[in-house]
Amino acid sequence: QVHLVESGGGLVQPGASLRLSCAASGRTFSKYVLSWFRQAPEKEREFVAGIAWSGRDTYYADSVKGRFTISRENGKNMLYLEMNKLQPEDTALYYCAAGEMNGGVDMFVARVKNNYDYWGQGTQVTVST
Repeated sequence: QVHLVESGGGLVQPGASLRLSCAASGRTFSKYVLSWFRQAPEKEREFVAGIAWSGRDTYYADSVKGRFTISRENGKNMLYLEMNKLQPEDTALYYCAAGEMNGGVDMFVARVKNNYDYWGQGTQVTVST
């Protein structure tokens, strides 16, 4: 079992930046695809960004491409999301997720939330004036 804990959320103004972190305990992230999802009230949980186990390949939702950067440090069992130029529409509860995806991963696989085996409890990001 993998336990995931997100941190780094908060209340910021439009245009600000935040860096979210996800720490894992238990099994390591070494062979897991890692992603960030977000969910606003009364909306479906949506894919934000994903990263392959090697860290070489990354995937982004169109809404955050160019503003957010996902990265990982396998040796520390850490996942990060650098968020820049935050806007009110980015307001949501942000979750980190890990999935084995032994059959391989690409953009179309990474964005499917059912492909993830482990989820954190989320960290709230609120962008408002």
